[in-house]
Amino acid sequence: MHNSKIIFESVRGLEAVPIDDVFLRDRKVFLVGEVNDESCNGLIKQLVYMESEDNTKPIILFIDSPGGSVSDGLAVYDVIRLMKSPVTCVVTGIAASMGSIILLACDKDKRFMLPSSRIMIHDCSFGNRQIGGLKPFEIEEELNQLKHTNERLVSIIAERTGKTVEEVSEVTKYDSYFSAEEAIKFGLASAVIDTSNFGTIVGGKN
Repeated sequence: MHNSKIIFESVRGLEAVPIDDVFLRDRKVFLVGEVNDESCNGLIKQLVYMESEDNTKPIILFIDSPGGSVSDGLAVYDVIRLMKSPVTCVVTGIAASMGSIILLACDKDKRFMLPSSRIMIHDCSFGNRQIGGLKPFEIEEELNQLKHTNERLVSIIAERTGKTVEEVSEVTKYDSYFSAEEAIKFGLASAVIDTSNFGTIVGGKN
């Protein structure tokens, strides 16, 4: 994907332009793969660039991510929430864990899913953090921080879906997967993309 190029004819002759640059020019960006410092820093730079260029034009964010770093994902969430540019999100595969939180940064009527895509939400975990060798006080501090972070994520899901914190907490106890139709019913997404709206949404004319 990153090495793909589009051939354009210009006054200088034929030019090979990276396809990501073409999409960026059309205000389309992608979060594909793990949510981490590299993917999120790159995405934030693209979002901030488009916001500074023209904060009245829409942006489309395509997501296919299993999730990852909470702090990096929240950084993207906060940036989107602060932007004036209207951001539409399209889930092309799965928006899981922090991928789902980034999806929720978009307004409810701007969260779309392809027919076979899914969303997964759950409580946060230690991930790769090793607690072996830590003292009881240190473990307690880690648990308190994890609880605080989880409360933040649950509150985001509740606020952005219209559910209560209690309703969300019940669902996020486990890895809860939603089909497109189920995600719409829960308030995670607004509509499924089909042949009737594909061109309008993905074409950026919404």
